Amino acid sequence: MLVSLFEWLESVLGDFPGNNLLDFLSVRAGMAIILSLIISIIFGGKIIKMLQRHQMGESVRDLGLEGQAQKAGTPTMGGVIILLAIIVPCLLMGNLGNTYLVTMLIATVWMGAIGFTDDYLKIKHKNKDGLAGRFKIAGQVGLGILIALVMLFSEQVTVRMTETEAETIGLTDADRVGEVTTVSLNTGEEVKRANYRTTLTNVPFIKNSQMAYENIFNIGASLVWIIFVPFIVFVVTAISNAANLTDGLDGLATGVSAIVATVLAVFAYVSSNAIAANYLGVLHLPGTQELVIFSACLLGACLGFLWYNGFPATVFMGDTGSLALGGIIAALAILLRKELLLPLLCGIFVIENLSVVLQVGYFKYTKKKYGEGRRIFRMSPLHHHYQKLGMPETKIVIRFWIVGLLLAVATILTLKLR
Repeated sequence: MLVSLFEWLESVLGDFPGNNLLDFLSVRAGMAIILSLIISIIFGGKIIKMLQRHQMGESVRDLGLEGQAQKAGTPTMGGVIILLAIIVPCLLMGNLGNTYLVTMLIATVWMGAIGFTDDYLKIKHKNKDGLAGRFKIAGQVGLGILIALVMLFSEQVTVRMTETEAETIGLTDADRVGEVTTVSLNTGEEVKRANYRTTLTNVPFIKNSQMAYENIFNIGASLVWIIFVPFIVFVVTAISNAANLTDGLDGLATGVSAIVATVLAVFAYVSSNAIAANYLGVLHLPGTQELVIFSACLLGACLGFLWYNGFPATVFMGDTGSLALGGIIAALAILLRKELLLPLLCGIFVIENLSVVLQVGYFKYTKKKYGEGRRIFRMSPLHHHYQKLGMPETKIVIRFWIVGLLLAVATILTLKLR
């Protein structure tokens, strides 16, 4: 919005001091982080007071965990702060004509609305189950389908490649968007490049390796929905639910999400820059520079929310925040064609989710076999296991952050480790 305003002012007034300031991606990204932090910290306090006035407090079940009783009544639904701190700076600093950015804003509102409805039913209407599971899943599936359709049909969501590369994976002129341009390489050789609609994605750890979903089982592009759409739906559903399960300790999900947002910002910049993408051997995705702005807003929103959500938390994000964060991260990775890196980048979310699956599965198996259920962990998700072992909450959170940071560095290293 501000970019359009500056362009209009320039057309009316001509050159004026700072008229080209917002032409620089780094400036817009930096301002987006600052705005997100300001909104989170300043308006966050006001929102918390409003939640307290409306008695939107957390109901805590007695799980026998240390410090649990003190958390009862803490305002929840604080995810509204995160949503506000993402959306407003994006509207101000982003290019609203960019499909990538618009898709991410839709994903943010979409998942936030699902989480908000769940929290509202739990607290205001005293419905302990909240929104029925089938409606949550339906919402996640709907978002996955939307993202898949954008990937398949949007003329802005393309991969820039040479004609030879396009022919290698079976793309035709029908898949091409826009004109073919001739580019001179440093070697003096000239190559023809164009933008193509495709499901091509990077395969980590393998040099110069990409994979198109329509080519996995040699199916035609007309049948790509058989593999691509269900896989995208699975990724969105899995990561959003995993983030939801991780939100069990003060600052845990918030801090991990901030780390993930930083890595996705790096990927967005690399993917949008032709020189960097070519050097690192990743797909060149024109237009994804706006996802740098979105990732910056996400980072600022998480850090700002951590101001209140750090131990001892004065507000919880609730499903409004946790479901939204998971859905946002999944959508970002998919649009950047880095979805295959999510098990590594979001390793904390994945491990937390896996601990629940293993615990429930093993309990049911042993109950059927031995007549009584047995457990692998003292409690799941995994962070509660360490609480049961007597580890202080702050130490668990910090150690999870450290592991998340190590996974983030490893994820960035995949750009070169091929």
